[in-house]
Amino acid sequence: MSRFKSAAHLAAWAGLAPGNCESAGKRLSSFSRKGNRTLKTILVQAAWAASRTHTYLAAQFRRLSARRGAKRATVAVAHSILVIAYHLISRSQPYSDLGTSYFERQEKPELKKKRLIRQLEVLGYQVQLTEFPVAS
Repeated sequence: MSRFKSAAHLAAWAGLAPGNCESAGKRLSSFSRKGNRTLKTILVQAAWAASRTHTYLAAQFRRLSARRGAKRATVAVAHSILVIAYHLISRSQPYSDLGTSYFERQEKPELKKKRLIRQLEVLGYQVQLTEFPVAS
């Protein structure tokens, strides 16, 4: 692992680093780097498999594929797998999954409330909220 200074360096070598093609403040379409073809292929296949499980990686795949498409989401999950592997090896720690609800827990309650109200109004419902005590 001493060959790679950081997880980002390893991801760039493998060809899984995010692109940075920008001109005049606009993000342009770009292809991923060539990198190590064998490692990249294995990680992308692992990402496809991980997307069909009940883990943090599957939640990340669903979240990204809704906005960016399945193939781009797969490459992003492959990048995450590689970064996780780098940190596990360099720190000699076991893997602990963050869970499928990780992204839901990170969302601020006020923003979630606004988003859900807006979705219901788009469907044609009029929404009136009343405070309800939550048992902890």
